[in-house]
Amino acid sequence: MRKFCYFVLLVVSMFAFGCASTGAIPQKTQLQMREFQTRSYETNDAKMVMKAVLNVLQDDSFIVKNAQLDLGLLAAEKSIDVESASEAFWAKFWAGHYATYKKASIVECTANVSEFGKQTRVRINFQMKTLDNKGGIVDVKQIDDEKYYQEFFSKVDKGVFIQKEKL
Repeated sequence: MRKFCYFVLLVVSMFAFGCASTGAIPQKTQLQMREFQTRSYETNDAKMVMKAVLNVLQDDSFIVKNAQLDLGLLAAEKSIDVESASEAFWAKFWAGHYATYKKASIVECTANVSEFGKQTRVRINFQMKTLDNKGGIVDVKQIDDEKYYQEFFSKVDKGVFIQKEKL
């Protein structure tokens, strides 16, 4: 009888913990993402705004891979070393030559700069790709932190002001 009670207790606890909420944050919709990825500027000089975006990316250590003024398209990336000495040590300790661990992250950026009436709109997208020590892709995810985009556009705002004032 005692074993049966333990079994029932085990089954009930599995159901109770199995149905527990993880508290996961709901994923943002495409419209919500587009809203904070886009900023409008009170000028129809798309070339000047594109130059300001380009300067901010370079100031933030991005390497510009492609810039098409006719299309208003910019593509850039920057590499970040994310290797953890302890993670690398333990991976090598347990797996030896076959060990894999996070080595670097690459932040990729694309920007679309276009005239919209008397305004210029900028839509920017950031994506982070994490690589392991053997060059394999560990993870790819879109950066969906609204604050990240706000900080970027704050710098672009200053860049546009500097470009307009020719400072």
